[in-house]
Parts: sequence; C-alpha cells; structure tokens
Amino acid sequence: MIKNIFLPLLVLFFSMFCKAQNTKKENIVTNAVIESNPKLVVGIVVDQMRYDYLTRFYNKFGEGGFKRMINEGFNCKNNHFNYIPTSTGPGHTSIYTGTTPKYHGIIGNNWYDKEIKGMVYCAGDSSVQSVGTKNTTGQMSPHRMKTSTFPDENRLFTQMRGKTIGISIKDRGAVLPAGHTANAAYWFHGKDEGHWISSSFYMNDLPDWVIDFNTSKAAESYFKVWNTLYDIDSYVESGSDLNTFEGGFKGKETATFPYDLKALKKENGGFDILKSTAYGNSLTTDFALAALDGEQLGKDAITDVLAISYSSTDYIGHNFGVNSKEIEDTYLRLDKDLERLFTILDSKVGKGVYTVFLTADHGAVDVPAYLQSVKIPAGYLKNSERKEKFQKFLIDTYGTTDILENISNNQMFLNREKIKALGLDLDDVQEAIVNEQITYKNISKAYTATTMSSVDFTTGIEVLLQNGFNQKRSGDILLVDDPAYVSYRKTGSTHGSGLNYDTHVPLLFFGKGIKKGQTYQKTAITDIAPTMSALLSISFPNGTTGQPLEFVLD
Repeated sequence: MIKNIFLPLLVLFFSMFCKAQNTKKENIVTNAVIESNPKLVVGIVVDQMRYDYLTRFYNKFGEGGFKRMINEGFNCKNNHFNYIPTSTGPGHTSIYTGTTPKYHGIIGNNWYDKEIKGMVYCAGDSSVQSVGTKNTTGQMSPHRMKTSTFPDENRLFTQMRGKTIGISIKDRGAVLPAGHTANAAYWFHGKDEGHWISSSFYMNDLPDWVIDFNTSKAAESYFKVWNTLYDIDSYVESGSDLNTFEGGFKGKETATFPYDLKALKKENGGFDILKSTAYGNSLTTDFALAALDGEQLGKDAITDVLAISYSSTDYIGHNFGVNSKEIEDTYLRLDKDLERLFTILDSKVGKGVYTVFLTADHGAVDVPAYLQSVKIPAGYLKNSERKEKFQKFLIDTYGTTDILENISNNQMFLNREKIKALGLDLDDVQEAIVNEQITYKNISKAYTATTMSSVDFTTGIEVLLQNGFNQKRSGDILLVDDPAYVSYRKTGSTHGSGLNYDTHVPLLFFGKGIKKGQTYQKTAITDIAPTMSALLSISFPNGTTGQPLEFVLD
C-alpha cells in the first residue's frame, strides 16, 4: 500500500526535476543567443538609390558614412530586385519580409482591388485614426501585408521585449518595414503643420518625446537656402545645372542652385517642399536620433530594430532626374547624415555592438529625354493612342468595352461577370487581348494571368513578372514596355521596370556579426531578411523565399 503511494510521488518529483532542468537549459540557450546578438539592428533604405551612386560619388564621400560601411563591412556589389514592379511599397515590404509580392501581397503603391472594384493604397487603413494630426494622412497600417517581417519575428522571439520603431517621411516607408507588431511607426505630415505623426494602430497619443520634437521647430529650421555643399563646379559627376530635363519648383524660373526654401514654400506645399530637398533626409536623421533616446533603443541585451527610410532621395530623383546636380548634392549631404547617425550610435549604443544594413527600394531610369539626346533608345509612351486603338479592338471583337474594368500598373483587369454573361471563355479573352497588345508600339511583352499561374519560368524578365504576380490581387493581363520607355512627364526620372537601372541597388552590411569583404556574386533583395534572421538566431519571416547570405556573417 505504501509502495503504491510512494512510486507515483517519486515519478512526479523526477518529472518536475527534469522539467526544471530542461527549462533552465532552455533559458541558458536563449540568454546565450540574446547576449551574443547586437543590441540594435538599424535597417536603412535609401529611396530610389541606384547602385552606381556609390561608385559615381565615391571620391567625394567622407570616411564616416557610405565609405565606413564599405571599408568596415561587407559590400554586395551585384544586388538586385527579383520581381516587377520596382516601386516603394513592394520594395520596402520585400526587404523586410524576405519574399516577393507573389506572397506578401503588396503588388504596388496603389492597385485595383478586384473585390471592391476600386483602387487601394498599400498602407491605407480607414479603420484606424490619425494620431498627431486631424488630417487623414495618419490613417495607415500594415494590414494589407500578408506575411511577417524579420522585426516581427524578433518581437515574437523576445516575447515582445525587443522594440521595433519605423521612421520615414513617407508613411509606407515607415509602416511596412516595421511590420505588424511594431511598437510604433512615424511619418512626416507636411502642408502647414510639419509634424511627425502616427496612427491608432500603434498608439492613442504621441509619446512626449515626439511631441517635444514637433514643438521644437526642427522642421522649420530647414526653411533656408539649399545650395551645393561644395563648389558646384567640382560636381563633375553630374550633368549641367541648367538643362531641359529637370522639373524644379514653382516660383523659380529655372531648376538651378541655389533654392531659397523660405521664399518658395508658399507655392510648393508649405512644409512639403522639404521632402524634395536634401534637408528632408537631415530632418529624418534628426528624428531618428530623437527616437534613439526617446525609446531607449539598444540600451539592454535584447535586440531592438530601428527601420529608417530616407525618402527625399526619391522625391528629388523624380523632380530633377538621376543625372542632376541636385541628386549629387543630396547624396553628399546624406553621407554626412549617415556619419552623424553612426557617430551617435557609437557613443550611445556602443561601437561594435550594433548592426546596420543599407539598401534601396528600387533604382531609377535616366531621364528618357536625356537618353534620346545622346542617341540611346528611350521615350515616352503614348497611352491615349494605345487606349483609343484598344477600345476599337474591344468593340470590333466583343461589341463592348465593358469587359475591361481597369488598367493600372501595366496590368489589365477584366470584368469576369460581363465575360460570362456574353458567353465568352475567360482564357480565350485573355489570350486574344495579349495577341492584340503585343502588336502595339513600345510593348515588348504581354502575358496572361493563366500563363503566370501555370508556367514555371526560370530565366529572363518572365521570372520577375511571376515573382510579382499575386494570383488573388494581380490583373488578367501583364504588359512590359520597351527599355527606357515610360509613362511620365518629360522631366525627372521614374522607375518600376525589371531592367537593371531599376533592379540594381546597393547592399551594405556592417557592425556586429558582419564580416569585412565584398562580392560580385548575385544577391537578391529577398536575401536581406533571412540574413538578419540568421544573425539574430530567430525564425525567418513566415513567407521568406530568400536565402541567408552566409558569406556576410562572421
């Protein structure tokens, strides 16, 4: 009788002892991982940064910014986007999720939603409220992003103790990288306010440090003259300052230095003019450094993530073009801002205990009008002529144009109910439209959704199209234009294609856990998130298709 009672108690005691020992071992392992990890990971995305900006402006960079990352860290010189379209929303999402629009679902900055029969914005969310402004510009969240980010996985791994903060002048540049579990994402609302704001997805009220920054008039301090950092005659890496390929600002006759921002602000959206100058990047750096203190990032052994996106480079590229003096000056000034950021990280987080990666969300094409002037094939698409010709084809073939719902992002969306009502076969209609579109001037390729869903491409532009094709969200017809032919005004640069000028972007790593070196081995933008996950010994984001870059990790 005593034996029968004692034996179960002994088994129970032994079981509890083993469980305690296993828990202790697990805690030791987890603590060992946490202690070996960087205290802070800083992800930097430079919007619209072509790879050749690193090499073109290299001799004018100082030692503490881009050159520091190159000389102390690892330089992936052949890094590319592996999908179409190359635009801001998909770019930031792919960097942080480690996958492409095919899986994460952010197929553009804006796209046609087949369910609601209207356009949606990648970060727009009417179910949340603005925080920090009464304007609707705060109604943003990552709810349309279908997969997790590596900051999400870091939050899960650390039981939500590791912080994530996203910062960008553009809302999508802050919201999408920070992920679903972020402590906060902040973006800049210009107009007549000039404040950093957020949404109720993250908080009900702005923290005191953000309120203090907004009331400090930091943004207002940049209403000054924007002139070149160095003698403009030394900017031999760029085209002439006065040319016909640049946009400029309202109220100034020519797109030439200097720019008196205080005098120009009234005609150019108030605080919004700062977005299109090099000072927008400086303001972003100011706010990121305020966040470092305000959120106490990198102050303990549990890894935090600070996601910074520099948006002004994109605004300036769109306005002035990739060969402009304005772009060169912007990158020389950004180099100074990076040096300022790294110096503060050295002192406040600790040199050698934080990790940084820097990349871009896409590149950009040279202004097609400029390319034409030097006899390189390029030009501007005549969409109105295309539309007129296509509408005639629809009427002649089907007796109506109603089978077409929308054309956007080089995709056509068909009205499937109308096709069914007319007794037509969807595959036949898709194929007929492809055969029609491919005859049009400056369309180089056309594919059906059926082809994208059923054929496994392994090479060429077709792979990039397929990686960007989301079966539920993308259109029925996908179109590819000729190289350097764009739907855009005749001044400034743009992007979106699968060609090298849009896909080839920098990828630099430096800091804790990073080797010193360089490679011409081709890497993909989707490799960044699994590389950072491997560095942190955490799960990969749940949709990751990229691979860790083992040669980067120490």
